[in-house]
Amino acid sequence: MSQQTFIDTCEQPWIDFTQFPGTQILPLAEPVVQGSIHRLKLKAGTTIPIHTHPCDEYVYVLSGQVQTGKTQCGAGTFWFTPANTRQGPHHALTEVELLTIRLGAMGAFEVGVQA
Repeated sequence: MSQQTFIDTCEQPWIDFTQFPGTQILPLAEPVVQGSIHRLKLKAGTTIPIHTHPCDEYVYVLSGQVQTGKTQCGAGTFWFTPANTRQGPHHALTEVELLTIRLGAMGAFEVGVQA
């Protein structure tokens, strides 16, 4: 029998996302194989390098200011990135919290490339 699942995100522990120093992740669900619905925190000054995902990705800025590529995004901004689209870098101008829905595998990150 199917049933609803509830998660009190205030009670869940954040995990250091060691691939990107200055970030923490709070996994919420895996909507598809290797996909992810998660909250992501970035400390001010943190940069996630240019990258692609082999799937569609949806991001909502919950708080703070982040610059993604040449676009500055504040709380309430939503963006969609189609599969295999080069995106970023994502640079936290302040402390930032994002809600991300990625419909597949993580993808590839370009080390040392910032723009």
